Amino acid sequence: MTTDFDALQVAVQVSTEARQAEARVCEAFLNALYQAFRHSGGPGLPLNNVSLDWAEDAANRVRPVPLGGWHAAWVRLGLCEVYVRVRRDAGRFVGEYGPHGRFSQEGIGESDLLGLARTILRDLVREQRGSLPEEEARLTN
Repeated sequence: MTTDFDALQVAVQVSTEARQAEARVCEAFLNALYQAFRHSGGPGLPLNNVSLDWAEDAANRVRPVPLGGWHAAWVRLGLCEVYVRVRRDAGRFVGEYGPHGRFSQEGIGESDLLGLARTILRDLVREQRGSLPEEEARLTN
């Protein structure tokens, strides 16, 4: 007779390989985004004051993280740190950063990630200034 406990153990065992592969892909994405932040100043201008610290995602209420779960890291950008979390959803990387930022990224090439890094940096500038997007547009015109 199989118990619910036994069924849980089997489910975890069966999904182990897929969960590990997904974790590797999400961690590779976060690492590539970190590299994009390092090179967001332009060609030949790597930023040395950028670092990456892996983190457990507080939204994950089960270990091991089930398929589709969040993977997270703190990205230190000089004096500012931003919490970035990402998961896979239908072949895309879906993520959140800081208090309000969200992204959905299909392309993972260098230019795609550089664009995402620069978007996040601009959002963080607005956040630190306390500017709303419409105020920022008015100030730059």
